[in-house]
Amino acid sequence: MLSGDDLTRGFWCECWAEDLARSGQPTVTTYFGAHSATQADGWLPTALRAITAERNPAAPKETWDWLYESRINTRRALLRSEPCTVSVTYASTRITWTVHPVLFLPLADHHEVPELPAGVHDFEPHTTD
Repeated sequence: MLSGDDLTRGFWCECWAEDLARSGQPTVTTYFGAHSATQADGWLPTALRAITAERNPAAPKETWDWLYESRINTRRALLRSEPCTVSVTYASTRITWTVHPVLFLPLADHHEVPELPAGVHDFEPHTTD
């Protein structure tokens, strides 16, 4: 049975893309789990800068406004463990980043080798002739 001590607080980060010229649902383009508000906060501007540079080197005003003015509000929200959403639109594509506080479940440590029963090494492989 899991206890509160077994859970780790963090953030689930997703990037969604939506083609506004077509009717349809947005699709997740990337996602990851951040272990701190700082890590989640760092992901947003890094992704935003990369996509901005790729899509439009002249960078839309809304992108830079968010990076230099609105980012502090995002950081404060993350430090309070509140969800955040940032969206920018380039031509007919809307890109949305979402960050939600989550509790991560522990996973089995794949580096630990389970203890085998006594005598297991006494068995010889069976061969057929």
